[in-house]
Amino acid sequence: MLNDEKITVPKFYTQINEASQQLKFNMPSDLKTGSLLRTLCASKPSGHFLDIGTGTGLSLAWMAEGANATSRMISIDINAEFQQVAVNTFAGDQRISIVCADGNEWLTFYDGEQFDLIFADAMPGKFEVLDQTLSLIKPGGYYLIDDLLPQPNWPEGHAPRVEKLVETLTRRTDFVQTTFNWSTGLMLFTKVAH
Repeated sequence: MLNDEKITVPKFYTQINEASQQLKFNMPSDLKTGSLLRTLCASKPSGHFLDIGTGTGLSLAWMAEGANATSRMISIDINAEFQQVAVNTFAGDQRISIVCADGNEWLTFYDGEQFDLIFADAMPGKFEVLDQTLSLIKPGGYYLIDDLLPQPNWPEGHAPRVEKLVETLTRRTDFVQTTFNWSTGLMLFTKVAH
């Protein structure tokens, strides 16, 4: 019998979760989303991964556990207070660079290597500068977004933005996609190699 509720959490999950609660951070990554992230990162040995919306680092914990020793991860967020939890947690992990910056600006001006996976868990990279973000994905690389089903922390008027985003992404021909009516509502895209 399949049981998608039985999920082994990553090494730092409990520590980060407790710090998140102390800071009253109410936007943690869902366990199922995290488990999928870990699996996707494991599929790209020596991968280059981008986490948009560090928060306190829960999604980064999943990614770090799936990534192998020669992978590299960048995590960006504009909120230094929440992000400090991740900075402290992953201080010794040479694979990880944590950047405190405006996501839209960072994505607009980034000119480094493309990514094997981008997890867009914030407004930048999902609802803002979308085309620029998608251009940063390698052929065969993944783009994962979450929170597409109604969430208690959605701001007023957010539902039409989600509908428009889903419509926009569904029309793209440079990616193949799978929609998950599961977890918080996910869409997973793979960039087509031409």
